[in-house]
Amino acid sequence: MSILEKLKHELKSVCLVTLFFAAWLGALMGIKALILEDYQIHLSGFSMVLVGALILGKVVLILEHVPLGLWLRNHPVLVEVLVRTVLYAIGTLVVLLLEKSFESRHEHGGLLPALARVFEHRDMPHVWTNTICLGGALLFYNLLTALNHHLGTGGLARVFLSPAQDSKSR
Repeated sequence: MSILEKLKHELKSVCLVTLFFAAWLGALMGIKALILEDYQIHLSGFSMVLVGALILGKVVLILEHVPLGLWLRNHPVLVEVLVRTVLYAIGTLVVLLLEKSFESRHEHGGLLPALARVFEHRDMPHVWTNTICLGGALLFYNLLTALNHHLGTGGLARVFLSPAQDSKSR
C-alpha cells in the first residue's frame, strides 16, 4: 500500500467516524436546545459538535489499535466491546471534569483546588448527561466495529446497503 493510499484510507476512516459521532453529538445538542427552548434559553455552539466529533473520532481510531491484554482473547467479543466502552466513557468523563476544572480555576484559586471541587460545579448535570450520551455512542460504535471486524472489510456496508429481503424468505 502506497503512502497516498494509506493517507486516503486514513482520511476516509476519520471522516466516517467523525460523521458518526457528529450525528450523536448533534442529536444530543438538538435535544438540549429543545429542552432549553422551553425556558427561552437559546443554545448555540453547533460548530463545537463538529470539533468534538473530530477529536473524539480520531482518539477512538487511535485507541482501536491499543491492545487491552491477552486475557481478553479468551473471552467473547462482547467483553472487549464492553471493556472498551467503559474505558472510553471514563476517559470522556475525565476530560469533561478537567474542562470544568479549567473553566473554574480562577474562582477556586488554581487548577488543583478547582479539581478538588469539580463535583460541586454548577454544570455537573451537564457533564453527567454528556458522559452518559457519549457512553451510548461509544457502545454503539464499538458494537459496529466488532461486527464489521467479524464480517470483514465492507461487511457492514454489504449488510446495510444491500436490498432488503422479503420477511417470508428469511
